[in-house]
Parts: sequence; structure tokens; C-alpha cells
Amino acid sequence: MHQTDHFKQTQKSQRKFKWMSALAIAALALTTSLAMAQSASDLPGKGVKVQALQGAIAEETFQTMLVDKALQRLGYDVQPIKEVDYPTAHIAVANGDATFLPVHWDPLHKEFYEKAGGDAKLARIGYYAGPAAQGYLIDKKTADQYHITNIDQLHDPKLAKLFDHDGDGKADLVGCNPGWGCEAMINHHLDAYKLHDTVQHVQGSYTALVADMMGRYKRGEPILYYTWTPYWVSGVLRPGKEVVWLQVPFSATADNTSTRLEDGSDYGFSVNTLRIVANKQFLADNPAAAKLFEVMKLPIGDINAQNERMRQGQNSQKEIERHTDGWIKYHQQEFDGWLAQARAAAKK
Repeated sequence: MHQTDHFKQTQKSQRKFKWMSALAIAALALTTSLAMAQSASDLPGKGVKVQALQGAIAEETFQTMLVDKALQRLGYDVQPIKEVDYPTAHIAVANGDATFLPVHWDPLHKEFYEKAGGDAKLARIGYYAGPAAQGYLIDKKTADQYHITNIDQLHDPKLAKLFDHDGDGKADLVGCNPGWGCEAMINHHLDAYKLHDTVQHVQGSYTALVADMMGRYKRGEPILYYTWTPYWVSGVLRPGKEVVWLQVPFSATADNTSTRLEDGSDYGFSVNTLRIVANKQFLADNPAAAKLFEVMKLPIGDINAQNERMRQGQNSQKEIERHTDGWIKYHQQEFDGWLAQARAAAKK
């Protein structure tokens, strides 16, 4: 090839290479830009810290961790969960020292909510889990033998003494930790039904008290206790099988609401729903999180099943996280649906 022709061909190739390189760079830039836009759309919470609180009971970690994992998928900077008593938790969320509490019992924690600032500072979002029952139970053997169906029957000193474990002649009612909210309702009931002379509200560490109660049950001794669902106790001492619910003589609540059910029975406590309480300003600034809190649903039975695994020894943070990841994998389509709705809300 002539030297001049070779030079022209080289120039032509260089121009073609430059053109192709420029095109490739532009395409790469467009792809990167689209990817970044997609990433921003998928991670509406990027750079935003969130702090979850739960009550001082390990069995609430599963449902708290599930919310945290969904928030992580939306890009939020999730901080380690903190255990705080419920009244303090509501105040912390209201003041912005924490972001949300996923174990607000509605209506049991109504007073905590209102004293922390109510709707001005907080919002109750969605219906995370429920309906959640609570009340008083005794072992079925004693209930059948003495025909006990109502807590009012414990006015009889002879019946009350059946449940006496410390020798003072009063029935020992395994009750609620101070600060949980249910302890105030139990004390209110003992006042309203005039049971203080024959029934003692035993308080302390609920976990330890229940462990001691389980020992008494296994020895064939009568038991009287308060509990709620979701919690593992009702998976072991099953209402209608090993134990029975006790009714109350009449509804007695601090705000005079009725606890009577449609079938006429009354167990003394309103049916509750576990709701997510969050800082109101955070929700206004984070529509993705607000929508997530609104649409998440966790069956009571799934919480009971996970809590039972904890009772059997799988109670470390690592094992609870494994339970949570397993739940997500088994319900992947539902979980992804929550995220899709949350991302859509962020685009509006």
C-alpha cells in the first residue's frame, strides 16, 4: 500500500475508533444514570437513620426485626433494636429520640400514647398483628373439679386457697410486670370485683414467674395466671385443653368501655390489635416507611410459633434473625409486595 494511502486509512480508523469510543462512553453514562435512578427509586430511605424500640421482653424481637429488615431493603440505616419499658418507649418516639415501636397494644397502651403527646406527635399506623386476646386462666383439672368458670368465684376463701402457694391463704395470681400496662388493668379488676381479700397479684419477672408456674402445673398443682396472645404460653397450656379462660362478673375498664363479646362472654379485657406507633414528623418525611407500616401484616399464629422455638432454646439474637429470614423467604411474594407499595408511595 502507498504510504499516503496507509496514512489516510489510519486516520479513518482513528476517527472511527474515537466515534465508537464516544458512543460507548455515552451508552455507559446513560446506563449508569439509569441504574442510579433505579437505585434511588428502590432505596427511598437511603441515608435516613431509624431506631426501633420494643418492650423489655425478648419474644417481641421477631416482629420488630421483621419491620427492620423491610426498612433495610428500602435503604434505611437501621440501628440495633433497643428494649425499653412501654411508657418510656412512647415518649422516646414522640420526642424523636427513636423512630417507631411495633408492639403498641391498642387499646391497652392508649394511656401511654396520649401521655406521650398523642396524635400531635405520634401516629398509630396499620394493623400489624391481631386480634390479640388476654385474660385470666386456671388449669382445666381444677376448673372441672370445682366448677370454676368466673373469677368472681374466688371470693370464696376455700376456692381461693386452692391457688395459694405462699401459705397466706390467698390465691396467687401470676400477673404482669410493672410498666406493661396490663398490671394496671389487673389491679383495677381486683378493686372493681373486690377480690383483694382473697386474691394476691404476684408481680416480678413474668418469664421467671411463668417458669415456676409451669413447674407447679407439671406437679399437678392448681394454677391461676394472666396471659396474652401472641405468647408461647398458650401454645403449651392450650385454652380448652390444659387450661380454661375465666370470665369476669362485669366489664370493668378505666374508661368504662365494654369488654363483652358478641356471644355474651366477658373475659375482662378488650380484644387488642398490635399496631406500629411512629414519630409523626418521620412519617411525614418518609412516605415509603409510612406505607410500609400501613401494609405489613403478621399472623398471630406465626408469632406464637416463633416464640415457642425461643422457649425450646432457640433464643439468641442470631437464631431469632434466622427465624425472621426464614419467615421472609417463605412469604417472599407477600414481603416483596409490601416493598413495592412502599416504593410506589415514595414516588407520589
